Amino acid sequence: MDIFQAFLLGIIQGLTEFLPVSSSGHLEIGHNLLGVTGHNNLVFAVVVHGATVLSTLVVFRQDILSLFKGLFAFQWNEETKYVAFLLFSALPVIVLGLFFREEIEGLYNGNLVFVGTMLIATACLLAFTYFAKPKEKKIGWLDSLIIGVAQAMAVLPGISRSGSTIAVGLLLGKKKEDMARFSFLMVLLPIIGANGIDFLAYEPNPESSVGFLPLAVGFVAAFLSGLLACKWMIKIVKQGKLIYFAAYCLVVGLIAIFAG
Repeated sequence: MDIFQAFLLGIIQGLTEFLPVSSSGHLEIGHNLLGVTGHNNLVFAVVVHGATVLSTLVVFRQDILSLFKGLFAFQWNEETKYVAFLLFSALPVIVLGLFFREEIEGLYNGNLVFVGTMLIATACLLAFTYFAKPKEKKIGWLDSLIIGVAQAMAVLPGISRSGSTIAVGLLLGKKKEDMARFSFLMVLLPIIGANGIDFLAYEPNPESSVGFLPLAVGFVAAFLSGLLACKWMIKIVKQGKLIYFAAYCLVVGLIAIFAG
């Protein structure tokens, strides 16, 4: 992987991790277009995912600090309850990661027809939010589980994690700003956990290693683009403009299917 490829893939990761267009689907397409074999670049994937985690921490630093203060008060307060909901929402994706990891990894084989089909599924889900009617009820245990299942489905390349979780939350009647916050915070634990497992299990391969400079360029590109995309996505959700991304996913999905 050269510096230019690392820069492009870093931007793709940073933008699509937060925008409801599927980072996994776009990375599969990017790998195909750039001729980069994604399976041989585990370290790069860990690095750019770490960059997007860092951008999330920066954007939501005040919220995270508030949650930690409430959590370490060692009381069943609103902050502790919210952290419990976040942890509960991670259960479905943890189960998938523990018991179906090989099957999931087998889906990342450059099959653009499958990726395109999943992008169209994402488009349909985003389009349904046009009919969502927000209510004043806060996120509860059942909501957390259902949204967590939506996040677990996003292990499929082409299903947007942010798109599916926010869309399902809106369809459950949750407020737009609440869902934007919950969606971006709930992903921290699964990404950190998955990256940690990948890093511990990594076996260096000189033939497929990525140099320091491409890693650094990819990290910076993913962090900066992720920072912008995260802030932009919060505004998009509040303004109810997910329908535009439904159209985008539909077009890209069709192109991927025909290209495959």
